[in-house]
Amino acid sequence: MTGIADDPFAHLDATAQADLVRTGDTTPPDLLDAAIRRIEYLNPGINALASTAYDQARERAETLDRSGVFAGVPTLIKDLMPYPDQAVGWGTRLFQGMPAPGGSDYTAALDRAGLIVLGKSTTSEFGLLGTTETQAHGPTRNPWNPSLSPGGSSGGAVAAVAAGMVPVAHASDGGGSVRGPSAFTGLFGFKPRPARLADNGMPTESPTAGLITEHCVSRSVRDSATWLRATERAGLDDPLPPVKTLSAKSPRPLKIGMFLADVAETPPSAEAERATRQTADLSRQLGHSVTEIAPPDVDAPAIGAAFFTLTGVVMGAMFDQFRQMMGDGFNPDLLEPYTLELVQRATARGPEAVPAAMTALAQARAAAEARMQGFDMLLSPTVPWPAFPLGTYKPTEDPDHLMAFVQRVAGYTFIASVADWPAMSVPLFETGDGLPLGSHFTAPASEEATLFALAFQLEQAAPWAPRLIKLQEKLACLNG
Repeated sequence: MTGIADDPFAHLDATAQADLVRTGDTTPPDLLDAAIRRIEYLNPGINALASTAYDQARERAETLDRSGVFAGVPTLIKDLMPYPDQAVGWGTRLFQGMPAPGGSDYTAALDRAGLIVLGKSTTSEFGLLGTTETQAHGPTRNPWNPSLSPGGSSGGAVAAVAAGMVPVAHASDGGGSVRGPSAFTGLFGFKPRPARLADNGMPTESPTAGLITEHCVSRSVRDSATWLRATERAGLDDPLPPVKTLSAKSPRPLKIGMFLADVAETPPSAEAERATRQTADLSRQLGHSVTEIAPPDVDAPAIGAAFFTLTGVVMGAMFDQFRQMMGDGFNPDLLEPYTLELVQRATARGPEAVPAAMTALAQARAAAEARMQGFDMLLSPTVPWPAFPLGTYKPTEDPDHLMAFVQRVAGYTFIASVADWPAMSVPLFETGDGLPLGSHFTAPASEEATLFALAFQLEQAAPWAPRLIKLQEKLACLNG
């Protein structure tokens, strides 16, 4: 028997695993040891982990307060977020193995929920690329086809959850890094508004702070909703309702606007169009109205330039801090060419580039809000095509090629980040080649509950968990 086939927990979501702990049918050490066996068995072929902290995790499992909503559930933290006493590598050779100085309000919320962090998941260097194949760790492989990318920057998180290593994993999203990888790997990927969440430790004055949000990738809607409730900022006027309330009540009939071309007016692949139209048909069957519309009328080149400018400026400021901290240990030769090029180009634009970039994003947000008028939600593809071959967008490729890729792969998701909307990718479609492909819903600000109510309805009407179980059974046979 293999590490998956004889594992009673492998196909359970995080909520089900926590229920077993709560009822006394299993223990946190049992869940943890089973997850470690799955990781040791599957990860060599997938490469989803940047580092492990098994001893620390075992110590926590033995002494855990079992009152948390995810008490005893093993998970991974994306290697962009510091977590106490674990390495934080940022996906770069510069920091491999460097211990984090501490955590944040957000990681403290994960601890209170009872999650057991057994390591870090791989990411693109500093989260800059929509694929996860770094010079630091090599390529992370899509469990559905190991020659394909799981996307990025949360590639390790989605690969680990889709393969069944852990039932749920932390991820982060600045322009689509939760939603895009989830679409490529058959997972549910939700992006809450940053203002809803506990502080993640990012300086609020950072030009990109309003774009970046923390959440998870999951195999079930209920895990995602539970994770959000556990990590919400204290004192919200509109906290997310209890998960049982969200799952039990169907949403009111929604007016949904569907667009197929991205914000640059580039059409999707035939598979992505079919996936979106199939989702629209299912939504109509569930009582919602769907109207085909044009994409948000934004200046796509301007918001792309703004994103790269702000990213380069932020990275340049980080590098200045690293030089002060590390002295002669700061070696830019250990950084990837794409990262260095973004910083160089942003620096060359001069200080006046930041206000211009912020203005471009404000204009894009206004255009997005105008398109949302008259609708409860917008529907589009999550990504323009199914998972793509590894090696196509390595960080050593031509920077212009990579920047064009980033704009294309985030052509549907980035607008929700700019508009400060909650959004989700729902894994309802399978291509003729057997690859998953998600559909993307966005809603106005503070409508996370409406998105979750629709997600529960879609999940019940067209469950995707059986496809993930078949994938994990296939992986067990291939490795057996």
